[in-house]
Amino acid sequence: MKVILLQEVPGLGKPGDVKEVANGYARNYLLPHQLVTAATPGELSNLNQRVTAAKRRTEKQRQEHESLSVRLASVTLTFAVRVGRGDRLYGSVTSQDIANALEEQEHLTIDRRVIQLREPLRTLGTFEVPVRIAAKVEPKVKVTLVASQQGAATGTESSETSESAEPTLVESDEDASAEA
Repeated sequence: MKVILLQEVPGLGKPGDVKEVANGYARNYLLPHQLVTAATPGELSNLNQRVTAAKRRTEKQRQEHESLSVRLASVTLTFAVRVGRGDRLYGSVTSQDIANALEEQEHLTIDRRVIQLREPLRTLGTFEVPVRIAAKVEPKVKVTLVASQQGAATGTESSETSESAEPTLVESDEDASAEA
């Protein structure tokens, strides 16, 4: 009996394969467990249509990955960071920072987990960071870390100070309401 596999059957094949099996094996095991369907002319044409549609989807996805790869390869991200002695950063630039910068500057939503940064960047310089979009598609994004200007560093410090001050104000408001 000719059947079309709907699921992977060990020792027989993977979904979409057309196989010749014994009548008893098909009737007593494969069909009741809905692992196969009979290979009628209608089912074979449906299978051909599904295979063709899957190939089109795969080709379209491959083209999208290639265009995204070309776009990412042309991107250069620049981070102005605070540095201490020996051009060591206060903190580091992580894959999350790179993903956020790609979102803000290039309007590309990239998951931080596909950014292949082995360890956070902690020194000034230019780095090529690979981004794994799909299998065999891994463009490199250029990331440049430069020392921030004194005025920019002061602005950063004041924003950090204001952010750290807000929780203090909230706590003092709660303390005041607790006392009343």
